[in-house]
Amino acid sequence: MSDLLLGAYLAKGTIGNVGMPGAPIASFSLVVVPSQHSVTGTVVITQAIKGPDSHIVVHVKGKIYATGFGKVTQVVSLHGEYVHSVPPPAIGSFLAQFDAHLAIDGAWNGTGGFSYYNHNIENVPVASAKILKEELV
Repeated sequence: MSDLLLGAYLAKGTIGNVGMPGAPIASFSLVVVPSQHSVTGTVVITQAIKGPDSHIVVHVKGKIYATGFGKVTQVVSLHGEYVHSVPPPAIGSFLAQFDAHLAIDGAWNGTGGFSYYNHNIENVPVASAKILKEELV
């Protein structure tokens, strides 16, 4: 195993008000290498509405840092770009930005927010996937 990947692990979960009708939810699957302060992976944004923003896949990179105090033991930042298609009658596509920030504990639960194309979601729950919760215990 490469020294660069020593201590790497997979983090999966959601950012957003899961269960709230119409709320955008960002589901993440990330490879985390704490010794390198790096995070890479995929975020899938879903929303129960019709239109171009109902399902977006974003490849992201970011940083993770330990805080060293309190309930929030880690902070994470993510950034990526995705192709946003303009709905009719307009024609075309462009690269849109995605950003996220998380204040979490060691089990990847906490609070965060994310933004993408004309959407800004703040102060929403961050929850690790149930499968990972069982593995972390």
